Amino acid sequence: MRFRPLAALSFAALTALVLTGCAGGAPEATPTATEAAAGDLCAVAAPTGDVVSSITVDGEVGESATATFEAPLEFTSAEREVLVEGDGAAISDGDYVSYALAVFDAATGESLQEGGFGGAALPAMPITLGSGADFYFGCATEGSRVVVTVPDTTGASAGQVYVIDVLGVTPADEWCAVAEPGPDFPTVEFDGEGVPTITIADAEPPAEVQLEVLEEGDGAVVEPGDNVTVDYTGVKWSDGTVFDSSWERGEPATFSTLGVVSGFQRALEGQTVGSTVVVAMPPACGYGDTGSSTHELAGETLVFVVDIIDAARAQQ
Repeated sequence: MRFRPLAALSFAALTALVLTGCAGGAPEATPTATEAAAGDLCAVAAPTGDVVSSITVDGEVGESATATFEAPLEFTSAEREVLVEGDGAAISDGDYVSYALAVFDAATGESLQEGGFGGAALPAMPITLGSGADFYFGCATEGSRVVVTVPDTTGASAGQVYVIDVLGVTPADEWCAVAEPGPDFPTVEFDGEGVPTITIADAEPPAEVQLEVLEEGDGAVVEPGDNVTVDYTGVKWSDGTVFDSSWERGEPATFSTLGVVSGFQRALEGQTVGSTVVVAMPPACGYGDTGSSTHELAGETLVFVVDIIDAARAQQ
């Protein structure tokens, strides 16, 4: 499968250095009404401390950040401080957050990498309780800038300093929500062996996820997190070329609905086994824009035809 987001700085990059048991250092508190509304994300955020408070960050929210501190910066636990509190919506459990991230070496102060600044936010990711990212983002509001110290438990380095700008907060049920097909929606024809050919109109691609059910199955409803088995073909709206196809490989693919890009997830969840659907998705619901992702499909509107063969509940 080729559907996993591969942003230059993605959820995997953000959580790669999360400490095992790190959340044990979070402050114990009785959640307030605001915290409860945010799914207790406020309560699980990393605590503040003297080390993180010693870091100075320059630059406007949304623009490239520079962190200044006395190196080497020594710490053994994660600390977090909200440097700028935005006036937008607070992150709730499951919300999709677009963000910018700058990473600095705690030993030298050197900038290691950054992405998402200057109007090209990194592809949005869901912030959920227990994900690891919740420890850093907490229930920060849109427009906030957060600085975090991230220890390295391997002993290979002194750790890192993250500067995170929360650029957008979208409720889960609104992120990449499905719209009715437009007049220029792609058409699909199947050959005698059931292999599809997708034809793209000479028209502007849709700005939202559009979905059409070609055939409705009578099997079980696909639920979030199910492991599904599907046949699929994916093409680029820009030129109609096939970039991936299980039909061409001659073998269906099996994966979790939570392990694919948002537009593809929307095409699966809520459908019934036995259904065949066509979905078109803009870059934000696929592999991101070219300014925020290094994936080969960045910036592309993608179209898939999907035959849902089976679905099974994920083991708890």
